[in-house]
Amino acid sequence: MKKILMPVGILLVALIIGFEVYSKVINPPKVPKLKIPGTLYVLPSGFTLNLSGGQYATLTVALQLAPTQAVGVTSATNPPPTGFGSLTDEAVIRAIITNDVTDKPESALLTQRGRKALEAEILANINSQTDTKVTTVYFSNLAVQ
Repeated sequence: MKKILMPVGILLVALIIGFEVYSKVINPPKVPKLKIPGTLYVLPSGFTLNLSGGQYATLTVALQLAPTQAVGVTSATNPPPTGFGSLTDEAVIRAIITNDVTDKPESALLTQRGRKALEAEILANINSQTDTKVTTVYFSNLAVQ
């Protein structure tokens, strides 16, 4: 009886080890693909900008940085100016956004088509005028008056 149980036990242990090796090494669990690759960076200070027709817009802008783009580092001894974050080109990016949105008609911000066109314009200008690589521009908060 012991002679029969010994091979069965060894076979059972071998099957368990084989299953573990297969499930962890040969067929590892799939890592889900990120829906938003890279870093989402929200510009720390919002914008209040004049539109055409005497109206104005208040907005917050977020940038989806390319996966290879570093956000930058801040230190307690040398912090960035108030209202600015850690991107090295942030002042230029803020100027681009200000220039691109100022004097636009309210329809450029109130319609989805207008917002997408304006976000694409800002994206093209950031990527052509700065060293920061951005893949998408988002208006995360928006009010027009």
